[in-house]
This record gives sequence, C-alpha cells and structure tokens, in this order.
Amino acid sequence: MDADKFEAAKAAGFDYVEVNASKVAGLSDGEFEQLAARVREIGIPVAAANIFIPAKIKIVGPDADASVQDAYVAKTLGRLKTIGVSVVVLGSGGARRVPDGFSREEAFAQLVDFCRRIAPIARDNRITIAIEPLRRQETNIVNNAREGLALVRAVDRPEIKLLVDYYHLAEEGESPDVLLEAGRQIVHTHIANPKGRVYPQEAGESAYAPFFENLCKIGYVGRMSIEASTTDFAAQAPRALALLRTALACKP
Repeated sequence: MDADKFEAAKAAGFDYVEVNASKVAGLSDGEFEQLAARVREIGIPVAAANIFIPAKIKIVGPDADASVQDAYVAKTLGRLKTIGVSVVVLGSGGARRVPDGFSREEAFAQLVDFCRRIAPIARDNRITIAIEPLRRQETNIVNNAREGLALVRAVDRPEIKLLVDYYHLAEEGESPDVLLEAGRQIVHTHIANPKGRVYPQEAGESAYAPFFENLCKIGYVGRMSIEASTTDFAAQAPRALALLRTALACKP
C-alpha cells in the first residue's frame, strides 16, 4: 500500500485516513508489518476501512461459503485492529451481487446471516461494521439508505450499523430525510460531489445542505470520509476540508 498518501493526508490537515481493507488483507505478513510500522511513524490515525470483502469471496448466491468468509473476516479484522481501525465499511458490491435467477429473499437472508456471523468477530476486535448502500450501477441489492436500514434492523446486532454516502444518496435520488429515520444507526458517512464523483469544493455545487442539516438534527458525531477523485489534491483537499468542517459545525 502507498503509505506516502498517509503523509499527504496528514499534511493537508485530515483527521484520519480510510484504507482499503482488501489490500490490507492481501499483504504478506512482512508487508503488513512494514505498513503497521509506517502508520506508527507517520502518526495519522487509520480510523476506517472500506472495500471489505473482495468480489471473489461471495456473500450471497450459490457460491457463498461461510468457512471462507469467516476465515477472511477474522484475518482482515485482526489486521485492521492492529493499525487502529474502528469502523469497517461493508460495501463490496461484487461480493454481494445477487446472481441472475437467484432468489432475492434468499440473498437478503444470506446477508443477514453473514452480518450476524461476523458480529462477534467484529466485537472481539472492537470494530463496528457499517453497511453501505450502493447505487444500482455498482450492485443489485441494498441500493439505498432505507434498504440499508432495513438490513441493519433485520441483523439486530450492536456491531452492525449503517453508513450513508451522499454520492449514492444523490445518485439514487433518495431524500436526505432518511437520515432522520435512521438516526443513531448511522455510524459513518462518505461524501463526493456527484458531478464527476470528485472532491466537494463549494456549498452550492450540489444539494448538500439538507444532508448536513439532517446529520445535525440527529446529533451525528461520527466521521465523514471523502471518497472521491481529485486532479489536484494539494489545492482541492483544503477547500473540501473547510467546506465539511463548516457544514458539520452544527448550530444549537
């Protein structure tokens, strides 16, 4: 993994970084030890991780294998705990894609079972799993926050919570009022400007205001990661940070 990006994030003023869990899992033991050492050396918290389950490990469909899933999850969460991660995002659109002709009811039941099985592993590693709804172009189940909330409620485990990503919310045309319904089930958030999936720069470039206002209304105190591309990190990162810090400075 490119730990130099951690240094750039720290220099830009970010509070933490969010890493690719699958890449962490794929490192050799020696490579992981080097990563952990660099994390300690750089000093910016690695608080969250995304891209949890690679597409080759199916969590729904006829090829879902609980023993393969559990072994991967135990190894990955153990490593993530070592570098300080406390929230792991379960997006993984390829891993959860429902195969053609497969029962959607059974697929949802498999998601519930998977989340319940990994909850104790997450608890043992002091990690919360954040289910991420993904737009329809990226997967075909749990595509909006309301569906994500239904999954969280069906799982009914304290280690399994919800992530709301402004980009996917906007792409799906979902009302930000879903945040009011989800409330304290929301443990993590993502953001990108939907116009190009780039770093947010200006308050008026998208309909951010209701999203931020509703986060304030529910008393959200979790993190917000910028999950987006940038053509000029040095220039755009400070503007994005200023925008988010202003928007999340909730007024009484």
